[in-house]
Amino acid sequence: MRLAIIGAGKWGEALYHAYSKNNDVVISSRTPRDIENFVSLEEAMSREYIIMAIPAQSVREWLKEHYEEKGQKILVAAKGIETSTGAFLNDIYGAFLPCDRLAYISGPSFATEVKESLPTALIISSTNMELAQYFADGLPSFIKGYVDDDVIGAEVSGAYKNVIAIAGGVTDGLGLGNNARAALISRGLVEMSRFGQHYGARAETFLSLGGAGDLFLTASSKLSRNYRVGLGLAEGKSIENILLELGEVAEGIPTTKALYTIAKKENLYLPIAQEVYKMIEEKKNPVESLKDLLGIK
Repeated sequence: MRLAIIGAGKWGEALYHAYSKNNDVVISSRTPRDIENFVSLEEAMSREYIIMAIPAQSVREWLKEHYEEKGQKILVAAKGIETSTGAFLNDIYGAFLPCDRLAYISGPSFATEVKESLPTALIISSTNMELAQYFADGLPSFIKGYVDDDVIGAEVSGAYKNVIAIAGGVTDGLGLGNNARAALISRGLVEMSRFGQHYGARAETFLSLGGAGDLFLTASSKLSRNYRVGLGLAEGKSIENILLELGEVAEGIPTTKALYTIAKKENLYLPIAQEVYKMIEEKKNPVESLKDLLGIK
């Protein structure tokens, strides 16, 4: 596979490390980086197979500015819902190229561990199962690749788990214990499944690697940026200071805003997402939010 990766953040670099094992891979980003096989954006976009590892909130503008139709097949590696419109990534990319040339990668996978070649399992979703399998076959031996055709289920899981991870970080930051975190994550799985099924996702997708697998990982580890956002909120830090300390994008924050807007518009019951929104946007006391979520008197 002659492959290019667009986006040289931690996840982009991790995917570069993984796919470089068996393929001819180059990498590019908006800012020049001192990385082996770093090339210009023009050269990267000339490749037939492309992995897009740029943040969800930047995708639409990036495509408007840089995408040129050359028959590329794209593997989307970002996760999130566009805050300004409530659009899923498959909606945004679908406005620029056909869905049968798009695939989406998800599953429990911290970039740090992928770069260390530690055992990992990922799922690649597409309406084109041949394309999904092709991207899966390109993965190295330390990553087990699965394929699936429930694109909206993969999209919702990948976006929603980051919001639940913020709540998980708050729970641990407040010292509420393992029981409380397990309860919150379990109810989070139900909540994101309910949300996904509203948009036509299959219920079983949320019990897969991209659903429960990614959720359990992200909502219970300090390696998760969104979990660390929750820890910061529990300590009473402002969201601005939390992001400054992180020095990275935490997709759960804009996704929370998108979910809150969608919930009001569609009259959906999304209690965890709504409480996370209130902690971030309305400065609600995290103790009160967790009391309301867990039914503590």
